[in-house]
Amino acid sequence: MRMSKFYIPTLREMPSDAEIASHKLLLRAGMMRKLVSGVYSYLPMGYRVIRKVEQIVREEMDRAGAQELLMSAIQPKEIWEASGRWENFGPEMFRLKDRNSREFCLGPTHEEYFTDLIKDEVKSYKQLPLNLYQIQTKYRDEKRPRFGLMRCREFIMKDAYSFDVDEENMKTSYQIMWEAYDEVFTRLKLKYKVVQGDTGAMGGKISHEFMAMSEAGESLVAYCDNCNYAATDEKADVVYKVNNEIEEELNMERVHTPNVTTIESLVEFFGIDHGRFGKALVYNIGEPIVAIIPGDRELNETKLCNYLGIGEHDLELANEEIILDITGANKGFTGPVGIKKGVKVLVDSRIAKMKNLIVGGNETDYHLKNVNYGRDFTGEVVEDLLLVREGDICPKCGEQLKMERGIEVGNIFQLGTKYSSALDSNFLDENGKEKPFVMGCYGIGVSRSVAAVVEQYHDENGIIWPLVVAPYHVIITVVNTKDESQVNLGEKLYQELGVLGVEVIIDDRNERAGVKFKDRDLIGIPIRITVGKKAGESIVEYSVRGEEDKQEVEVDKLISLIEEEFTKEGLKL
Repeated sequence: MRMSKFYIPTLREMPSDAEIASHKLLLRAGMMRKLVSGVYSYLPMGYRVIRKVEQIVREEMDRAGAQELLMSAIQPKEIWEASGRWENFGPEMFRLKDRNSREFCLGPTHEEYFTDLIKDEVKSYKQLPLNLYQIQTKYRDEKRPRFGLMRCREFIMKDAYSFDVDEENMKTSYQIMWEAYDEVFTRLKLKYKVVQGDTGAMGGKISHEFMAMSEAGESLVAYCDNCNYAATDEKADVVYKVNNEIEEELNMERVHTPNVTTIESLVEFFGIDHGRFGKALVYNIGEPIVAIIPGDRELNETKLCNYLGIGEHDLELANEEIILDITGANKGFTGPVGIKKGVKVLVDSRIAKMKNLIVGGNETDYHLKNVNYGRDFTGEVVEDLLLVREGDICPKCGEQLKMERGIEVGNIFQLGTKYSSALDSNFLDENGKEKPFVMGCYGIGVSRSVAAVVEQYHDENGIIWPLVVAPYHVIITVVNTKDESQVNLGEKLYQELGVLGVEVIIDDRNERAGVKFKDRDLIGIPIRITVGKKAGESIVEYSVRGEEDKQEVEVDKLISLIEEEFTKEGLKL
């Protein structure tokens, strides 16, 4: 390909609405353009990267025995009603009607569709196991699309679904997919961790997420260096030791605390540690609920939603009017003692073990001292409502946990029979008995993986593509297109490398050398050949993007250098 003919509108200025490196660089490098918030077009250079990621995914899925198909993005309301998710999926679902007022959605995911597809086609255990996948565009009406390809309304995803005769065989399919994912992300050169994840709207009991580690990631990962424990902050179990050395239960006291409404101000007012307080949070889920946790911790809203059996979109903090109604006090003075009758109170299990807490008094400008669970208040005790944090105790080995940000590039779920039972999708077992398929589902964010690669491979000058996903392997820069010897040598190398199967682009534009070099760095093609003043001597400059070394070499040595670079990245020329 010739740069003079290539559609690659690079930008000199930093896009004003771009916040993270991948968003900035993919726009500046002319690889994508925004249509509206959360919706992007992939321009020729960027789409080449997308297709390479897709091909790696496709090869590993095929190798694992999955079969590719392609389904519609438009799905009828009926199959989502059967699973119960038409109402429960939430406002992220794009909904539409046809001219006959029949309701559809733009698929945010495809569990129902795949299950419905096979229900009348696969009837015998002899046809199992079965794993089907597609690479397709998905749609989610994100409340706040941001960070470029990280959180979009429209994105490219590989989703696969396995169908097995029982749970044991499903777990085998799950492990096969796990290993296939390891191969995908290793080939993409991503630094990643596999962590326990929350099953969320997909359902099932067990899931794992593949996290590309990056400070730009929206997810927090808790992990232990001493063992293999790793989980998202949504999922991680919190081991919280209660200090009850004191403690006999003391008489409850009412304390005047004018304008003292936060834990920090309470610590200063009482002169005691954060952990001696009970923090009350009031939510509205169609009715008010109150959650009580230790004052030195944060509430994990995902754990709260899971306990309540609701979606996170159904959870919102209560307004001051609701708080006043159920407590009789202004915001900041809520506590579990004397809460309005009928209001659900959820208590983290650690609170139930603590002695002589200080809590809101449900009276403006007052708190209660020496409050004890069981004697002074009760509620539904929940095992764990806390959000993990750095330094917490590993629930597996007892060492301290570390925290790191990650980008979720893949996830795998053990669905069980949630969808097959709901959609009456069954097979006959070896005894002729009808049973629901036992399912797993497996997603890879293709477009998000591109962003993750850029987050891990860039510098202040631009992208540094690994060879395996680079839009082109080699860029030839002709410094002076008015110099016949440079043009001729550049053309000769361009033709020879193309014959060898090297993906090569030649910068033959009539631009200043500085412009060409800046664009070359920005676009990030891995192997660079600069044809300059020594072209008449058949000498060029050879360099690799991201490395400082540049060397002048005779052209007949170029092939061996390129082959060496391919070998270093585990590829064959």
